[in-house]
Amino acid sequence: MSSVNISIVGAGSAVFSMRLVSDLCKTPALSGSRVTLMDKDEERLRTVHVLARKLASELDYTIDFVATKNLEQAVEGADFVINTALVGGHAFLSEIREIGERHGYFRGIDSQEFNMVSDYYTLTNWNQLEFMLRLAKLVETRAPDAWLLLASNPVFEGTTLLNRHTQANIVGFCHGYLIIEEICRKLGIEFSETDWQVAGVNHGIWLNRFQYKGDEAYRRIRDEFSHSKKWAPSNPFDDSFSPAARVMLDFYGLMPIGDTVRNSSWAFHYDNETKERWYGEPWGGVDSAKGWQWYTDLLGFVVKMLRELSMILENEPDKSLKELLSNVSSALPEDLAGEVSTFFNPDLMSGEQHIPFINAIVNDEKARLVVNVLNKGTIHGLPDDIAIESPAIVSSAGIKMEEIYPHLPQRIIKWYLLPRILRMEWALEAFLNKDTSLITEVLFRDPRTKSREQAERAVSEVFKAAQKYH
Repeated sequence: MSSVNISIVGAGSAVFSMRLVSDLCKTPALSGSRVTLMDKDEERLRTVHVLARKLASELDYTIDFVATKNLEQAVEGADFVINTALVGGHAFLSEIREIGERHGYFRGIDSQEFNMVSDYYTLTNWNQLEFMLRLAKLVETRAPDAWLLLASNPVFEGTTLLNRHTQANIVGFCHGYLIIEEICRKLGIEFSETDWQVAGVNHGIWLNRFQYKGDEAYRRIRDEFSHSKKWAPSNPFDDSFSPAARVMLDFYGLMPIGDTVRNSSWAFHYDNETKERWYGEPWGGVDSAKGWQWYTDLLGFVVKMLRELSMILENEPDKSLKELLSNVSSALPEDLAGEVSTFFNPDLMSGEQHIPFINAIVNDEKARLVVNVLNKGTIHGLPDDIAIESPAIVSSAGIKMEEIYPHLPQRIIKWYLLPRILRMEWALEAFLNKDTSLITEVLFRDPRTKSREQAERAVSEVFKAAQKYH
């Protein structure tokens, strides 16, 4: 059993922090660890501190919690730093998107081909990338043996940037691969009896191997598509068997996994009507105006609910968090209500990989995890110095990437991944040189651009607005 110092930066994201605390409480080998919760928003920090302490108490698990608004204090002496911070929050995302739309860029200038996810800004998110670099350099100097676990977006750009420009131990995580479990449920097969592998870049991963009980299982996916002519989404995130996913499977030859379905070509994203055709009515996917409103409304409700629960517990500490959550779960969507119940289930982990990674490194309990690290030859046909996402075996010896087999088809390499990588390189070059003219150059290649003046005005206004979130 090994106790460690874990810092969660941006801990005010209460649901994510609660997932981590719940996972830690189900990992006996890490009992007695110290968790530093850091956020600059005092109210959100207080909320998650109260809830985290209560959750650990009710799960009868020993954790020493510390709350701080000071980033340097959070990093000092840490063994693992988990970065989940989003500079500017959703207010920044919304304002920049609205400016872009005023200038004729549907869903904002950051919505680019192969990067259509609404909170995954790469062109304008210089404050976010700057914070990632600052944090990595703090880890490099104040906790040089620590691991920095990147959870905040953009993971692809961030993991690549930090590995190239710092000496810190960097690994990125995303839970998008978990959609394979949902695919198995829809196919009526047991996930535990599948042999699967994904490969690609963050939000651009593909199911390159899929077998069930030793037999090829891709035919089951194709059969499901052929039987789903009346498909309709259950919520805006439900897109694994959407018409867009089927076209991508047919064109690229492999099943797109998780946010890869959203990160498709312009063909699915010209306008709201197009989105609804490919991602289903009434939302048109989560990245449409309706879909994103659904998500932000839900997020706002959850934040308000958790804040109210923390206030109740502060005033009445003898009350049960489990009972309070049970009382409000009926007001939550089914998926989220189910997640809340897992907080107290000793046999169910959240699906986030951060605590299993820490346990594997510290206690040599080998774990197969999907990680974002520099390629270094893992995926044939891609540069070595870009961050890829694929499975690895993690242990006290570090991260050992799996051999990718079968290799990704050339259609995916040449038509999807290399164009996506080029957009990443454009974004990082512009950021490192603080050169907004390069962002304008990106827009010159954007089909929504009708004139030089349009592109230049949009970029000028966007970056002027971004300065206040610095």
